[in-house]
Amino acid sequence: MSTPASTLEEVQILRHEVAVLRAQLAWYKKRTFGSDKSEKLDPAQLKLMEVDAAKMAVADRTEQITYERTKGAKPSRPTPAETFAHLPVTETIELIPEPVKKDPELYERIGEERTFEIDVIPPQVVKREIVRPKFRHRLDRQRPPVLAPAPARVVPGGYASAGLIAWIVISKYVDHLPLYRQEQMSARWGAPISRRSMCDWVEVAALWLEPIYHHLHRGLIGGNYLQADETPVKCNDPDHDRRGTRPCYLWVISRPGSDVVFAFRESRAHAERPSLLGSFRGILQSDAYGAYASHERKHGGIVRVGCWAHVRRKFHDALEERPKAANVVLRIISRLYRLEAQWDEAKVGDRRAALRQEHFARRWFWLRRITEGLARQALPQSQLGKACGYLLNHWDVLVAHQQHSITRLDNNLVENAIRPSAIGKKNRLFIGHPGAGQRSAIIYSLVVSCQRHGKDPLAYLRDVLRRLPSMTNRDDLTPLTPAAWQPS
Repeated sequence: MSTPASTLEEVQILRHEVAVLRAQLAWYKKRTFGSDKSEKLDPAQLKLMEVDAAKMAVADRTEQITYERTKGAKPSRPTPAETFAHLPVTETIELIPEPVKKDPELYERIGEERTFEIDVIPPQVVKREIVRPKFRHRLDRQRPPVLAPAPARVVPGGYASAGLIAWIVISKYVDHLPLYRQEQMSARWGAPISRRSMCDWVEVAALWLEPIYHHLHRGLIGGNYLQADETPVKCNDPDHDRRGTRPCYLWVISRPGSDVVFAFRESRAHAERPSLLGSFRGILQSDAYGAYASHERKHGGIVRVGCWAHVRRKFHDALEERPKAANVVLRIISRLYRLEAQWDEAKVGDRRAALRQEHFARRWFWLRRITEGLARQALPQSQLGKACGYLLNHWDVLVAHQQHSITRLDNNLVENAIRPSAIGKKNRLFIGHPGAGQRSAIIYSLVVSCQRHGKDPLAYLRDVLRRLPSMTNRDDLTPLTPAAWQPS
């Protein structure tokens, strides 16, 4: 007795749904229990739970995927002597053999062998004493005493130097050390400093740096190309009606090779984006978040381009569910990146748009045809279905790169700029007040911009915080920006 065709079709659909659900379950397990998300459960313990399911999956179907990858030359590592050649020698120990010590007249020196070891000197808190002698005129005793003016300082009347404040700021925002840990460390240095004082100094530093922050912001929105993104941060606002922490956001704009500007906002609402973009008109690159499309519709002169890294990630998530289908798309995308790398090396400049039109058109044609076919086969809620839907729904902004030479294919540069804040918020857990959130945005903008331009953030802040108190509103701030700053 033959099985009805409708029954076979229903069985096939159910099998497909089971495969999709298994892939989703594996993805959620990876996200929940993976080493990058939690340390509460050893991922190896999940093996005991998945043995039976793995055996059944292997019994049903086993697919073998092969690919070729060219292996680059192994980079040569410097020797320790080359790595530490720049360090000063603070102590030289000469070891004389015992026989020579007993009777040095019987031996003559014919050479030596030198080795070295690296030591560390813990931070030392020291005092810099400022003496201002008073002088009285010898002939005219009626004149008031002469006294040199007090030096302009970051904290007028305080005892914190620009170097100490810069150290605390860098420790918090670059080395990700919360202030309570720095308080404990300062006790070991022999000069305990309260976290309340440190918090006040961070606030003062942000106030001094705010004019430079606005200078960077004006420079970015005055250009013709921006990359934008946002990241959530927790805020525990004591003045808010809701108790506990609530989600807030750091919005970020940047341009490849230029500065990075953060802005703290208490929501992810679409209305928050114009306050950061301001009067910007030009090419805006972002992910698929609707705030950017809304800003484009409401403001003329905005041209949006998409991020191919987001497309690639979504098809990468579909590898466990449909490896062959996802790999076809990933190979096409990898060829786009390979061509971009070649053009970067050749420094094609303004010819990039023409090269994209010439070399990308055929690949994009087949990519769309393949994705449309896969979308018809995949369930909409499967990982492959979501990836196909994302690519097709944002196709116009993704292929808009062929009209421009200055754009990058993805938003990875601005996402990399966000990473320090992502590490820091794991250590600090939350921001205590919205005002502290904007102070963090100001400091992140400057230290991340320093790192992008290859400048030492500590040396930069020490020098800038020393110079700012003696400047006026008429002074040009351009030499104090991370891009233009040079050690004095």
